[in-house]
Amino acid sequence: MIQAKNISKKYGLTEVLNIPALDIPKGQSFGLVGNNGAGKTTFFNLLLDLIRPTSGTIENHEVIVNKSEDWKTFTGSFIDESFLIGYLTPQEYFDFIGELRGMNKADVQSFLSQFEEFFNGEILGKKKYLRDLSKGNQKKAGIVAAMMGNPQVVILDEPFANLDPTTQIRLKSIIKKLTQESEVTVLVSSHDLSHVTEVCERIVVLEKGNMVKDIKTSPETLKELESYFSA
Repeated sequence: MIQAKNISKKYGLTEVLNIPALDIPKGQSFGLVGNNGAGKTTFFNLLLDLIRPTSGTIENHEVIVNKSEDWKTFTGSFIDESFLIGYLTPQEYFDFIGELRGMNKADVQSFLSQFEEFFNGEILGKKKYLRDLSKGNQKKAGIVAAMMGNPQVVILDEPFANLDPTTQIRLKSIIKKLTQESEVTVLVSSHDLSHVTEVCERIVVLEKGNMVKDIKTSPETLKELESYFSA
C-alpha cells in the first residue's frame, strides 16, 4: 500500500503539490491525470525520493521513502530517459538491472522472452547503444527494465508517449496483466485520457497541485474526464 499524508512541495513561495491524504491499495492500477504543471511528475518524484517534500510523508508498504531505501528492493520505475544508461546496449542494461535485482543472465533472458512482441525486433541484438535508439524504443527498454525482479510496485510516467499505436496496445495488455494476474500496484500518469481510463481501475485528477477528482473507473469515466478538461 502507498500512503501520502499531508504531502506538499513548494519552490520558494510557489506550491506545486498539496495532497492531504491519498491511499493506493496493493494491486490497484492507479492513474494520475492533469494538464501540464498539475503536479503529476512531482508526485512521482516524491514517491521515488528524487526530490524531498516540503511537508508530510509518503509511505511505500510502510516504508517512509525519504527515511529509508528499503522500498527500492520492491519498486520499479521509469520516469524518463535519465533512468537509462546511454552508453550501454539494451542487453547490457537489462543484465545490469537484472544483477541489481538478484537475477542471473539466464533469468534475464527468460524474463525478456516475454516481451518479444513488445520489442518488435527493435531492441535486442541490434548492437546499438541506448542513447542511439529512438525515443519510443528507449521508452520500451525503460518500461521493461522497471518490471524486472518481480516488483510489488511499478511507477510509469507518461508510458504511452512516443509509442506507436501497436506498441501502445501491447503495453496496455502488459499493464493489465501485471495488476490482474500478479497483483502488482501500478501507478501510471498520462495525458491520454483514453489509455489511462482503459488500464486503470482508479483515476485521480490533479489541478495546480491539488486533487480535484478521485474516480473509480466505469464506462462513463472517459466522458466525465473529457467533460472536465473541456470545461
